[in-house]
Amino acid sequence: MKRAIALFATLSIGALLFYASRFWFLDLWGRPGLFGWSELPPGGGLLGRWLRGTLASPFELLIWAIGAFLILGGVEALIARAKGPRD
Repeated sequence: MKRAIALFATLSIGALLFYASRFWFLDLWGRPGLFGWSELPPGGGLLGRWLRGTLASPFELLIWAIGAFLILGGVEALIARAKGPRD
């Protein structure tokens, strides 16, 4: 059961990271945004919107990749800590 929960958490976080990237291609909800929030557009690309107009804008993909590795690495560390020591 713990393995299923860990897998679900990892897949959910991966989907959120994919939505924040420029590679999101699904339009699963309407134009006003998810739950009516304009901050969550159907086209994804949140990181590009956040960095638009800044000096970091050309490095969007690099920032996304580093952030994704850090977040997924942190999730892996939390799951390993929750499982306890191996026998």
